[in-house]
Amino acid sequence: MIENRDKIQIREISYNTPDYTKELVLRDKVLRKPLGMSLYDANLDAEKDDVHIGAFVNNDMVGVLILTKLNADEIKMRQVAVDEDWRSLNIGRALVVFAEESSKMKGFKTMLLNARKAAIGFYDKLGYEIISDEFMEINIPHYKMCKQLSK
Repeated sequence: MIENRDKIQIREISYNTPDYTKELVLRDKVLRKPLGMSLYDANLDAEKDDVHIGAFVNNDMVGVLILTKLNADEIKMRQVAVDEDWRSLNIGRALVVFAEESSKMKGFKTMLLNARKAAIGFYDKLGYEIISDEFMEINIPHYKMCKQLSK
């Protein structure tokens, strides 16, 4: 667990726990409802094998991301979301840095992600590179991006 001077705690979340329920609520609110969709329409069973990372303030979840193992060297970051009321406080950056450090410690060499076109600048500042042409995912333009995780 990492705690910074702003009392924001970044920690792993266990699947199918009260914190996981908070994660689902936040992901649905930030990533699906604005698109007229519901996260609860998806089959989330495969998430039990993923690494879930949350950002908390006073036990309230304000940010989340998920890591999915692709193979022994590559891991994919997905479902990155920060509550609108908590944006511009570097919570997204803190989540990504935590995810990168955790992944390096587990032996992964490459972090991959599908970034919404609107988020390209955020990931670019963190050292990610575009490695694909634009493509559509959930009816939104995306780019595949990657970063080599150094030891």
